[in-house]
Amino acid sequence: QVQLVESGGGSVQAGGSLRLSCAASGGTFSTYAMGWFRQSPGKEREGVSCINSSDGSTYYADSFEGRFTISRDSTKSTIDLQMTSLKPEDTAVYYCAASPYASTVQAMCLGPPDAWWGQGTQVTVSS
Repeated sequence: QVQLVESGGGSVQAGGSLRLSCAASGGTFSTYAMGWFRQSPGKEREGVSCINSSDGSTYYADSFEGRFTISRDSTKSTIDLQMTSLKPEDTAVYYCAASPYASTVQAMCLGPPDAWWGQGTQVTVSS
């Protein structure tokens, strides 16, 4: 059974940093696309950044490139999201997802096909 467990969320002041981690188990994650998504109250879920666990290729949505960095440790089946220069509008529940069906990392971030999802971790940025 596939499980994704996020950790590392919390509260931080604007301009601060947080590092999210996602631990995956129950699947062959070294061949999957994985990524981070977020959802704020009243808004649709959006892709933040995605990574190909096999070759490490990455995709960032425009709003996050330069501030966020995604990485993976294939030996541990984990992905991290280092978030810097956080803004109050980054406040959201952040979710980890994995899919063996995404054709590209961009496709993963734009709408992961048949993905597994974690339970989410809250990030709150205060001004």
